[in-house]
Amino acid sequence: MPTKLFVGGIPYRTTDEELQQQFSQAGEVVSVYIPVDRMTNRPRGFAFVEMADDSAADKAISMFDGTDFGGRQIAVNKARPMAPRN
Repeated sequence: MPTKLFVGGIPYRTTDEELQQQFSQAGEVVSVYIPVDRMTNRPRGFAFVEMADDSAADKAISMFDGTDFGGRQIAVNKARPMAPRN
């Protein structure tokens, strides 16, 4: 079952391909999503990377959490479900 990771603190110029390449070192990457701001259409500085299974996700967290990526220290952890909005 795929596991979604939250990746915070990425440089604004980061591409899906760069994250795919980086995280594939830990295992199979199912998808990469970099949210953009609705007003400016610019990346928001974080991403979601979906790994093929829990073991690949855990390996990615241990490999990349707190490391340098593009000159910035990134935070990597399992994504939490989105809270309901009013």
